[in-house]
Amino acid sequence: MSHLELLTRVALRSQALYIGTYAQPLTDNMPTSADATAFVARLAKYGYGVEEPLLRALARCPQQTLTTITDVIADVLGLQLNWMPLVRGWKVPTGESALDHVATFFANIVGGDAAGLPGQRLACGHFIPEGTFNLERYNGCPFCGRPLATANYVHTGQGSKLRMLRLLGDSDMLAELHDLLTSPTPLDATQQDSLQLLLQVYGMPNDVTEISMRETAIVAAKALVARGEDSRAGALLPSPTDILRYLWYVHTGLLKLIEPRTLMQHAARLNSHHHHPEDRSREAAAAKQAELRLSYKRADCRRVAIWLNNINMPAAQAAEQMHPKRGMWIQIIRALRLGEYSRRKGFDRLRQLLDVFYHSDYATWQGGVDYVRNIKDGEALLRKLSERPGSFARALFSTMLRVGAEPTLRAFSACARHLPARLLLSLENAASTWFDTDAERLARPLTGGTHRLPPHPMLALYTAEQRHEMSKAISKLFADEMRRRYEQLATDVNIRPKRVFIEPQLFNIPVAVGDRSTTIQDTDCALMGTRMPVQGDNIRLFMQWGKGLHAQHLDMDLSCRIAKTDGSVEECAYYNLTATGAMHSGDIRAVPEMVGAAEYVELSLPELRRGGARYVTFTCNAYSRGKVQPGLVVGWMDSRYPMTVSDQDGVAYDPSCVQHQVRVSEGNLSKGLVFGVLDVARGEIVWLEMPFTGQTLQQLDSRQVESLLRRLSEKVSVGQLLQMRAEATKARLVSIPEEADETYTLEWAMQPARVAAALL
Repeated sequence: MSHLELLTRVALRSQALYIGTYAQPLTDNMPTSADATAFVARLAKYGYGVEEPLLRALARCPQQTLTTITDVIADVLGLQLNWMPLVRGWKVPTGESALDHVATFFANIVGGDAAGLPGQRLACGHFIPEGTFNLERYNGCPFCGRPLATANYVHTGQGSKLRMLRLLGDSDMLAELHDLLTSPTPLDATQQDSLQLLLQVYGMPNDVTEISMRETAIVAAKALVARGEDSRAGALLPSPTDILRYLWYVHTGLLKLIEPRTLMQHAARLNSHHHHPEDRSREAAAAKQAELRLSYKRADCRRVAIWLNNINMPAAQAAEQMHPKRGMWIQIIRALRLGEYSRRKGFDRLRQLLDVFYHSDYATWQGGVDYVRNIKDGEALLRKLSERPGSFARALFSTMLRVGAEPTLRAFSACARHLPARLLLSLENAASTWFDTDAERLARPLTGGTHRLPPHPMLALYTAEQRHEMSKAISKLFADEMRRRYEQLATDVNIRPKRVFIEPQLFNIPVAVGDRSTTIQDTDCALMGTRMPVQGDNIRLFMQWGKGLHAQHLDMDLSCRIAKTDGSVEECAYYNLTATGAMHSGDIRAVPEMVGAAEYVELSLPELRRGGARYVTFTCNAYSRGKVQPGLVVGWMDSRYPMTVSDQDGVAYDPSCVQHQVRVSEGNLSKGLVFGVLDVARGEIVWLEMPFTGQTLQQLDSRQVESLLRRLSEKVSVGQLLQMRAEATKARLVSIPEEADETYTLEWAMQPARVAAALL
C-alpha cells in the first residue's frame, strides 16, 4: 500500500481524513473544485460529512489523491463485497421447516430427478423436491446454504445522521504515533494495527527512546528490525523476557507468551465438531505443532545473540527471568544456535548467561515468596512482596485474607507509588466483585473464551461486613494515590487552576483498562462499555465474511438471544429464523469466490417491548471447524428513517446507516464472539467484546454476559477520573463548554491512547 492509503486507514478510525501536503496553507476564499464537490457528495451517501477546513483542503487535492482516498473508504466499508443474503425479501418469512430439510435429504439419497421425483436440481448438485422449499425466495441452495449468485451493490444515503470528518496532516499523524508509543496502558487490536501502519510510514521517532508498555515496545522493535535498525530494536528489549516475547510475536503474531502445548490443545478444541465424522481435533493439533516448529536464518541467530550478549543485568538475574518459560527457552536456544555463538570471540556475557541458565545456578524470587507463605510468616511475606510492587499488586487481595487487611495495605501503600496507575485502577475495578461471595467473577484466558471463577475459599472466614470494609479500603487507597499523583503533576508542571468542562456522557464510559479488544474498529473507535442510543425503531445486525478467499465451505453464523423479563429466552439463529421482534436472513454455509457472503438479523424495538424483552445479545460464531474467520466484519445499522431490504435479492447493507462495526483480527483465538447488547427499555446498545468457545449460540452462558455488563457498569469511568483530576488540581468544573479553558468531550474520549495518557 502507498503511504496515503495507510494513513487514510488510520485517520478514518479517528473520524478524519489525511490530506498531507495539501492541507497547508489554507485560505478562506479557496474555490471548491468539481472533483472535490463530487467526492463530498459521494461521502454523504456513505454517511459522512466534512468540516470546513477539510473541505478547503480537498479543493487543493488532485483527482488521483481523491480517487485513492475513495478506494480506501470503499474497501473499509466493504462496498465492493457481496452483501446478498440467502433469502430474497427476507423480512417476510419463507415458511421453511425442518420437515423440508428432511424431505430434501431423503430425496437426494434416492437420486432425486434420476429416480423420477418432481423437483429441480440446483447448480450445487442438490435436488430440491416439489412441495418443500420455495426456490423463488432463495439466492442459493436452501438445503446446503451455498450462494448461487452475488450482488455487487449496496444501498446508500438512508442514514439519518452524518459522521463529520475532520482534517489531519502529518503533524497530527506524528502526534498519534507518539501517543500510541507512549501510552501507559496496553494497546488494543485497533491501536496495535494503527501503530504498525504509522511505523511503516514514519519509522521510529528519534525523540522516543523509552516505551513503558513492553507489548508496544515489541511491535516497535519488529518495525525497526524490518528497517534494518537492529541496534535501536535491541535497546527496546532490555531483558530476556522482552526478547522472548519479540521472537514469539514474530513467529506467531501473538504478543502474549502462550505455551506451545496450550496452543495445540486450543487448536484441537476449535476443530472439534458436534458431528463426529467432521471432528478434526487431532489433525488440527498436529498441524499446530508443525506450525510452531522453530527455524531461523543465520541473520536472525546473530541478531538475537548480540541482543542477549548486550543485556545489562547480572547473569543470575537474567536466568531467573528465563526460568518461568524454561522449556520454551531451551527450544529457542537450540533453534538460534546460541551455544555456537557463545563460543565466539566477543560473546563472553552470552556464554556466562547460558552457563548459569543450564546449570540452574540461580535462585527465584517466587520460590522465596512460596517458602515464607508456606511457613505462615506474615511479616516476611509482606517484606518479600514489597521487593516487587507489581507482583504484590497481583497478590494483594489474597494476601489481605491471609495476613490481614490492615498490615497488608500499610505495606502496599508504601510501594504503591512505584506502580503504574493502570494497575491501581485494575485493583479498584476488581475489588467490589472479588470480595463479594455472591458476585460472579470472570476470567478471560489468553486463548479466548470466558470462564466463571468461584470465590476465594478464604473469603468464607470473614463476615460480609469485613469483606465490604476490605473493598472500601482498596477504593480509598486508589483515590488517595491518584489524588497524590494529580497534585504532584500539577506542582511539577505548574498547572494553574482552570475551568474544565466534562461531557456528562463520559461518566458512562469506563476507562479502557483490562479489556483488551481483539477486533479492529476501522470506521471509528469506541471504548468497551460505551452506550450508543438507538435512533429509530429498527436495528439491523450484519455480518460479512470470506473476503479474498476462494469459494469454499466456511460457515459463520450471526445470531441473537432475546432475554425476557419473565426469565424466558428466545433465540434468532440459523435454526430459528423468526423470533419475537427478530428476523434472520437465512443460513449461508459457503462463500463464493473472493467476495464473501453476508447474513442479517432485523430487530424491531416496538415488537421487542410488546413481547417483554429485557435485552438482546448480539453474537457471531464459527460453526465450521476453527476460529472466527479473520477479516470477518460484524456490526449493526440504525437510522431514524426506514432502511431498505431489496425484494429482488435481499441486499440490506447501507454504510450510511452503520452505527458501529468491527473486524476480527488475526490475533483472535475464539470460536464465538459477543459484540453488543441491546438494552430494550433504555433504547441503548452497549458495545462490548466477550469471546466464548461455543460452536453455536446455545453454548453461550447468559450469566457471563450479565456479569460482564455489571463489571463494566461498576468500573471507574472516564468522567470520574477527570473529575478527580480537576479536584486535585483545584480546577473549577463548568457546565457550558464555551466557558471552559479545557473541554473533554465524547470525541476526545474516542482516542483511547490520548485518554490513557491524560489520566494515567
